[in-house]
Amino acid sequence: MPKYVIEREIPGLGGSSAQDLQDVAQKSNAVLGELGGSVQWVHSYVTDDKMYCVYVAGDADQVREHARRGGFPADSVVAVRAVVDPTTAEG
Repeated sequence: MPKYVIEREIPGLGGSSAQDLQDVAQKSNAVLGELGGSVQWVHSYVTDDKMYCVYVAGDADQVREHARRGGFPADSVVAVRAVVDPTTAEG
């Protein structure tokens, strides 16, 4: 299945407590359960004012539906075309 990166603008997010982030993760997991496995959350990166999330889903609309049901912003949903890391240089 395709992989997507979601950009979520959330002012002040970097100052969130561990409990706040746990609450968001629990809400996300609950919505994923409602969707019946059609969307998988891989992980997220928290910055000062944004969250970047990596998801696996059949299409971008499924990712957007997860955001809608969870009440999460999904300012940008883009498909990953390739992954580049240090091992890419090895050929």
